[in-house]
Amino acid sequence: MIGIPRRWTEAASAKTPDNPVSLAEATRVWVRIGWLSFGGPAGQIALMHRELVEQRRWISDARFLHALSYCMLLPGPEAQQLAIYIGWLMHRTAGGVIAGTLFVLPGVIVIGVLSWLYATYQQLPAVTAIFFGLKAAVLAVVVEAVLRVGRRALKNRVMIAIAAAAFVALYFFKVPFPLVILSAALIGIAGRHWRPTSFPAAASTAALAQSDYLIDRRMARGELTHTVRSLRRSVVVFAVCLVLWLGPVVGVMLLFGRASVFAKQGTFFGEAALVTFGGAYAVLAYVAQRAVETYGWLSPGEMLDGLALAETTPGPL
Repeated sequence: MIGIPRRWTEAASAKTPDNPVSLAEATRVWVRIGWLSFGGPAGQIALMHRELVEQRRWISDARFLHALSYCMLLPGPEAQQLAIYIGWLMHRTAGGVIAGTLFVLPGVIVIGVLSWLYATYQQLPAVTAIFFGLKAAVLAVVVEAVLRVGRRALKNRVMIAIAAAAFVALYFFKVPFPLVILSAALIGIAGRHWRPTSFPAAASTAALAQSDYLIDRRMARGELTHTVRSLRRSVVVFAVCLVLWLGPVVGVMLLFGRASVFAKQGTFFGEAALVTFGGAYAVLAYVAQRAVETYGWLSPGEMLDGLALAETTPGPL
């Protein structure tokens, strides 16, 4: 299964009374999510919420939103990071690798086909009309996603006011995303002390142990032993991921030279992944500016067309 070593799956693949969802069953769910995750981060997060929280009850609404908040603070695609995290909670390393891979694989296939069609037939009216229709459908998906997640997350007037203030700060005043998140966190800390009714505490461990949400129940009962902090494991994971990240870039530089377009692309997207926060929409300005103005890889029109293609395909934007 996508080249995962057998020892990674031995402790995670079987269906047990403690974990009634087998790795094979979870894989089928991740395949479905991967092929249906249209609409950029908002649509993808809403899809996972509907599939994993509302329908399958793998994870509670509170834990889902808590994990999403952490993912929003990290560089990179927050929806894929959320999928990896939930897959890891469910079935350890194998589950995380499968969830992350299947989240992007359908998009890789579809964007490859659409890119070829665009490069070959971009002037055909029929193809242009198809893309205009897809844009309208994607807009509807995103609006529905915002309404669905908003109804779940904004539980009172105080939270609605904080969300509105964050929108104004981001959209009208161009306040950096990390600063908005930090301000919201500080408001939450202060609000929990001064107005606890508007900032309710998390459920107790005893209550979670009886929860009908699978991950929350197993977490409260201490069954998810792989989530226990381990310095040694953290160091090993960090080292392996560092090699997987830098290895291909160094290999391309050695093979084609540092001045090659492949080396420049590897370096550029490595920088973009590292220094951009706030999800896919936050990284767009950085990518567009560098790809169009600095490197001249695309024209402004081609960049917009590329964004339209990305919005109409599954997977990270």
